[in-house]
Amino acid sequence: MAWVTLVIAGLFEVGWAIGLKYTEGFSRFWPSFWTVLSMIISLWLLGIAMRTLPVGTAYPVWVGVGAVGTVILGITLLGEPVNTVRLFSVLLIIIGIAGLKMSSLS
Repeated sequence: MAWVTLVIAGLFEVGWAIGLKYTEGFSRFWPSFWTVLSMIISLWLLGIAMRTLPVGTAYPVWVGVGAVGTVILGITLLGEPVNTVRLFSVLLIIIGIAGLKMSSLS
């Protein structure tokens, strides 16, 4: 269950990372509200997952899920560039997440 919680925490990290783009420097109320709420939920879920997962596994996986999701949404929602090097770099992050999962005892 800790792994599911951790992935959900990572998805909320994606939410706040993308949300930051829409806050316009926290000058827009609703985007800022949802972004801060996503930050709180993401960190809360990360803390719950860390009750049973080692910090050296949980934190990098959380960051990795957030990074991969943010790149994907940046490409699809914000029209950010797609190229071979960028996609290969995302693949390396995914491989790193999988490696941490496979090497974890929990």
